[in-house]
Amino acid sequence: GDLMNATELRAKNDEELEQELIGLRREQFNLRMQQATGQLVRPDQYGKVRKDIARIKTILRERAVSN
Repeated sequence: GDLMNATELRAKNDEELEQELIGLRREQFNLRMQQATGQLVRPDQYGKVRKDIARIKTILRERAVSN
C-alpha cells in the first residue's frame, strides 16, 4: 500500500508491527520476483516497501532499547 507515516506506525503495538513486517517482506519478495521476470510495473514501489521495512525495524529497535 501507500507509505505509512511514523505516527501511524508508532500507534501500533509490537505484535501489529511484526505482522506489518511479515506482510511487507512478502510484498518485497513478490516485487523482487516481478523484477527478475521483468514484470515490475512500479519500480518505485520496491523502494517504498524497503523504506517501510526499515522504518518498522527502527521503531521496534527503539522500543527494545527503551524498555
